[in-house]
Amino acid sequence: MEVRVTEDLAACLALRRTVFIEEQGVPEADEVDDLDGQAVHLLALVDGVPMGSARLLRSGETGKIGRVCVLAAARGTGLGVALMEKALAVLAEDRALQRAKLGAQTHAMGFYERLGFVAEGAEYLDAGIPHRDMVRSLR
Repeated sequence: MEVRVTEDLAACLALRRTVFIEEQGVPEADEVDDLDGQAVHLLALVDGVPMGSARLLRSGETGKIGRVCVLAAARGTGLGVALMEKALAVLAEDRALQRAKLGAQTHAMGFYERLGFVAEGAEYLDAGIPHRDMVRSLR
């Protein structure tokens, strides 16, 4: 498996469509936004086949990890952990960033907690799915 920074936005969008729109029922208008053009995109591959993606945005001292998705066939294989570790490593390269933040679907909070993230704030709905913000230090 390999996780790398990519310019292949089409592959990332195809993965997001499969996981968020088709599998989770997120409306396309909620999944596709105008932030993709300013984001750094990560692509996770297994034997050269795209199986997961994430996008990274910067805001002040915070790096935001979003649109994290792994196809069902690759879940439980360590691909999600590899994707998140790469995301954290890329954000940490920017010395101005002090923390990473993400909006976790509540069912996935344990996954992010194992990576050092801590929940903050109240639960909220994003595209009709319960989420909580989670943060961790990059330093």
